[in-house]
Amino acid sequence: MLTDVLKPEKTTRKNAKPIWLMRAGAASELETSVQDWVDASAFKAGAGTVLVVPDRKPGGIAGAVLGLGDGDDPFVSGALASKLPAGDWFFDSPSTADIRLASLGFLMGAYRFARYRKFPEERPSLILDGSLDRSELVALAEAVWLARDLVNTPANDLGPDGIEAAARLVAKDRKMSVRVVKGGELQKKNFPLIHAVGQASQSAPRLIDMRWGRRGAPRLTLVGKGVSFDSGGLDIKPASGMRNMKKDMGGAANILALARLVIDARLDVRLRVLIPAVENAISGSAFRPGDIYRSRKGLTVEIGNTDAEGRLVLADAIALADEEKPDMILDMATLTGAARVALGPDVPPFFTTDDAFADSLSAASLIEHDPVWRLPLWAPYLRGLSSGVADLCNVTTDGFAGSVTAALFLQQFVTGAKSWAHFDIFAWNPVAKPHAPVGGEAHAIRAIFAALRQRYGVTRN
Repeated sequence: MLTDVLKPEKTTRKNAKPIWLMRAGAASELETSVQDWVDASAFKAGAGTVLVVPDRKPGGIAGAVLGLGDGDDPFVSGALASKLPAGDWFFDSPSTADIRLASLGFLMGAYRFARYRKFPEERPSLILDGSLDRSELVALAEAVWLARDLVNTPANDLGPDGIEAAARLVAKDRKMSVRVVKGGELQKKNFPLIHAVGQASQSAPRLIDMRWGRRGAPRLTLVGKGVSFDSGGLDIKPASGMRNMKKDMGGAANILALARLVIDARLDVRLRVLIPAVENAISGSAFRPGDIYRSRKGLTVEIGNTDAEGRLVLADAIALADEEKPDMILDMATLTGAARVALGPDVPPFFTTDDAFADSLSAASLIEHDPVWRLPLWAPYLRGLSSGVADLCNVTTDGFAGSVTAALFLQQFVTGAKSWAHFDIFAWNPVAKPHAPVGGEAHAIRAIFAALRQRYGVTRN
């Protein structure tokens, strides 16, 4: 829990130890006694390195120096959570901007996925500087931890029913209403694509519909792909491609975490959260290549590949969201491998029809050190999704621009919303970082939240 590594608000620094920040190659601002120990230890201040400084008492600690390296990653501070001795610590820096991100890095770096294993109980804990917005930092860290926990949980404990339970837990105590359309009711209430993708699983497919906020506020709808496990369906993935497919609900995980941020900050929006939760399984009732379904929007879709299922469940959910003509629809999904080929695992591409939002998001991305990159909705590529027997095919045949064509597919289901943005995220760290272990990750939600806060402000209630 976050409370294990974050001291209560009014904790005194009396017995706490300082953390000094040191950039490699820069003129040191450390006090003489600390600098002497740095020199004697030949400490080079490499990124994420930590030097514990003794005091005059045998075995005593005066503080610790965090090496920042010569780069610009403020989250090397995440290394402190595993490298500092147990006890209370605080950042000793004249720059509030530096310690804000350093503090957040510490809290993100302290994350552990402890559902299935035990960790040592003694840990370093942080006393936040009084100049910081504590509630904001706590909310950001808790959102990141939530997204990671959900993505890391395997499908045997987090199927479509588990995703629903997680959504209800987020809704609890936040005055969110929750409605669920499940199983055969999906067909009766016109969600044919969600039903088709999830019908082969023993855990019934469902659409989770959550609402919060004052009725007169601008409508913001968040849509998250909730594929609890993706076998690929009848177009089955190879074993190597299936290994981490518990993370295919990473869009839903990140949307739930983002929704928490929006609600806890009381942004002035009428929030709606839509999560199509399904498992893309294989059985006698699995949907097939060549099948054709009429979507909620009325567009017919030919199934070119059952492993391109995420865009199908999103299409019905986005169409529902669009019927209200909201101010903004924002969807997140672990949608294409092409996005990873283009930008790697750390930088999610996004697509939008709203230039002002794109500019705001890009600026927030730099401030929050939460990378995103805009890719084009290049309309000529839409021809690759043409079908000889339906309005659309769910895949192209040429293999080009897969992330772009997936976004173009989704765009066909947005006609009433004032603004729309789509994020093709990885939701996974394949390599450990100081602030993030290997495993599930919250991608882009800190930058998105900052942009949404700028767009909407806080509620007047």
